[in-house]
Amino acid sequence: MTLPKPQKTKPDLHSDMISGVVYASSAFLIWGISPIYWKAMRAVPAFEIILHRIVWSFILLLPLIIMMRRWQEFINALKDTRTLLILFSTALIVGGNWLLYIWAINSGYLLQASLGYYINPLVNVVLGVVFLKERLRRLQILAVALATVGVIYLTVYFGEFPWIALTLAVTFGFYGLIRKVAPVGSLVGLTVETLLLSFPALVFLFYLDSQGQGSIFRVSLKLDLLLMGCAPLTAIPLLFFTLGARRLYLSTLGLLQYIAPSCMFILAVFLFREPFSSAQVATFILIWIALAIYSTDSMRYYRGNK
Repeated sequence: MTLPKPQKTKPDLHSDMISGVVYASSAFLIWGISPIYWKAMRAVPAFEIILHRIVWSFILLLPLIIMMRRWQEFINALKDTRTLLILFSTALIVGGNWLLYIWAINSGYLLQASLGYYINPLVNVVLGVVFLKERLRRLQILAVALATVGVIYLTVYFGEFPWIALTLAVTFGFYGLIRKVAPVGSLVGLTVETLLLSFPALVFLFYLDSQGQGSIFRVSLKLDLLLMGCAPLTAIPLLFFTLGARRLYLSTLGLLQYIAPSCMFILAVFLFREPFSSAQVATFILIWIALAIYSTDSMRYYRGNK
């Protein structure tokens, strides 16, 4: 006789929700305040930082895969040619996204980077329409239209297209879109991606060292530890995000994601004192209104379809 599986009680569900919020909020908070960490290495070229981030992340993620019993999933991904090709393309995209993000921070464009991650959910909506043939609801159309007006206004006012913000938003959007096709979890996927990028990254790091241009083991112990610390800064928030996503409704997770760009915005304006003009104020207000409309519509739609 097979006994039925015990159902979770309401206290269990409530506890899961609380822990989910803590995990997800911690992930977004770490991502949001990470510019302080990247700024501490601004003397190192962004490209070299990315090379170290890739290599040290793989070194940390591999034992993490074993500890979390994902080794077989990892091996299966390596054996599947289609999965490898998908993850190779996403590796290139996320590597480019990381490079531009760190360059933007250390070049004084954190405000524009935060704008990119604010508009990313709206870019995802557009990508869904173009590539997945999804239909936009009326409030979604309004949200996308407001965000578009904000970007156009900023472009006309400054006479310069906010390419950093849009490139970050679009590359991260495509990363998520393509990763949906790969039958692997986020942790295993990132491990494979860093593995694929580690070979060229190691070659280039050895080349820099042979030319006497590498930063690690040449400047200071503090810088060495910062470069190695790129690994936990990459893996820990991803792990927290995965643990949180399992316990939360999609609508809740969607609202919590704004913690990261909000932290970036605060750091850019109040800590790093980046210029913040009236045109940027107007653009951000339009984006925030668009996100409020989008989030409200998403929650209503999700609750109506539960």
